[in-house]
Amino acid sequence: MFPIEKYHYASSVIDAVQALAADEKARVIAGGTDVLVRLHGGNSDYASLVDVNGLHELKEIRQDGEGNIFIGALATCTEIIEHELIQKHTPMIVQSLGTIGGPQVRNCATMGGNICNGAVSADSACAALIYEFDLLIEGVKGERIESINGFHTGPGRTLLQQGDILKAFRIRPPNYKGVLASYQKYAMRGAMDIATIGCGVGLTMDDERISTLKLAFTVAAPTPIRCSNAEKAVANRAVTEETLELLTEALVDDVRPRESWRAGKEFRLHIIKTLARKGLRQAAEMQEELT
Repeated sequence: MFPIEKYHYASSVIDAVQALAADEKARVIAGGTDVLVRLHGGNSDYASLVDVNGLHELKEIRQDGEGNIFIGALATCTEIIEHELIQKHTPMIVQSLGTIGGPQVRNCATMGGNICNGAVSADSACAALIYEFDLLIEGVKGERIESINGFHTGPGRTLLQQGDILKAFRIRPPNYKGVLASYQKYAMRGAMDIATIGCGVGLTMDDERISTLKLAFTVAAPTPIRCSNAEKAVANRAVTEETLELLTEALVDDVRPRESWRAGKEFRLHIIKTLARKGLRQAAEMQEELT
């Protein structure tokens, strides 16, 4: 028996906001792939639930006239993976969501939940950082937009406030057009395990040289991060062994891998360097295929 004390089925976004604001202990339940596990373990922090599964307007995936891509917070991982718009313009999202659990989990889990739970190992976080998601949030004071940059404030913590509901992610054209992107995940059991390290690379090239590089990691610091030192170190360089060496040297100043029972700090740092090199090579190979 799950220790649920209060349950509210939201009839609208505003109704959900009001229900959450009225109860400081209330939590959102959407796909339930995290919440139900915690409830099954007897976690009383999830005893008061606001169910948003009836808010079908939050499942929409679309592109507006200006080229902005919107992904509803309630769209499941499977729905996002299979959507032609996402496959065409932001394939790294498909890559990263495809590593979450198994098919049954992806059929229920949402990218909204994956990001908003604040887990440092969230598989979609690298894609969010590479494509620089905007988060459209409804709160007690109305709608606001937060950037994914800085959205995660610590392990399990985000900028979301009591009463906030994520409505959708927005990806602006400059953040996906012409971007060659690759996601690499190291885990003990592949898709059926959380990431020991996750790595995302976003690359634009100009005459076989790196025009811009975006390098993101999960489980390499207390929050998902971009690696600004490494990104600057390889700007305007061709993708050579020397460049890859510069990349791995510079990113040491960006990351703070931890020691845990899953992996030691030095092992994590080795994986971080390996995935960065592999991801940059893979993204550069995409450019070669286009030319």
